[in-house]
Amino acid sequence: MHPCTVPTVRFHNGVDIPQLGLGVAAIPDAEAETIVRQALDAGYRHIDTATRYGNERGVGLGISRSGVCREEVFVTTKLWVDDFRDVAGAFARSLEALGTDYVDLFLIHWPAPDYGQYVTAWQQIVQLYLSGDIRAIGVSNFEPEHVQAIADATGVLPVINQVELHPYFQQRKLRQFNSDREIVTEAWSPLAQGIGTAEDSPLAALAAKHNKTPAQLILRWHIELGHVVIPKTCSPRRLTENLQIFDFSLSPEDLDVFAQFDQPDGRLGTHPNEGFSAHHSARSRWHRDRLARRAA
Repeated sequence: MHPCTVPTVRFHNGVDIPQLGLGVAAIPDAEAETIVRQALDAGYRHIDTATRYGNERGVGLGISRSGVCREEVFVTTKLWVDDFRDVAGAFARSLEALGTDYVDLFLIHWPAPDYGQYVTAWQQIVQLYLSGDIRAIGVSNFEPEHVQAIADATGVLPVINQVELHPYFQQRKLRQFNSDREIVTEAWSPLAQGIGTAEDSPLAALAAKHNKTPAQLILRWHIELGHVVIPKTCSPRRLTENLQIFDFSLSPEDLDVFAQFDQPDGRLGTHPNEGFSAHHSARSRWHRDRLARRAA
């Protein structure tokens, strides 16, 4: 598939981001090179990594050994909480690991408001952006009050806010807040960790109507709402399937079906106002099982 078949979304600073990318969270560094090369060969031109993932080096090798020009690949990485006081140093380490001299998008990964450092971290990121080594800057897991705080301090709004977003947790108020400020909404865990993608899920009949899988249907829903999506997979088959969502569209009636799945307590991950703690994974599994029972 030619990469031009994936539409782009334009940031308020004029930079374009492919609307579909590959997320590599929890993919070991030793495996990241292979999956990134497979993704680029399949037609992906957007890779989302982070210092926290521990696989920037593998991602960089995958890009450099893919035969695809670096300028054709949109690369996102993220600043972790531990590096809030030395953003320039953390950014330099990310560049070295990725084997590049710039990144397309640099995000604050988590606000960690209890640390009281995310505003000063954003101030440092703005300075890095002005230096020309970053094409666009944004945030991840920020609530409206966090976005407002960094905007008040710097006068600079993020171009994007990457948040947990899926049919069971649709974040309508946050999406509207972002839209009102020309901030693009990006979805991590766009498939809700697999909830609703099984062939016997409530979305299966709607997917069958379009001759698509439930996962493809959900990704198409994101695309039609204007989200940027970064589904994670290590499967070459699913890499290809996830790209095959641009040859159909959803009707207003189809979108109404999705509306019924939204749940106010549908969050699978940690709330941004809470610390990112060791119990996150266990609690995430508990929420996933709870939502799966409701979705059945």
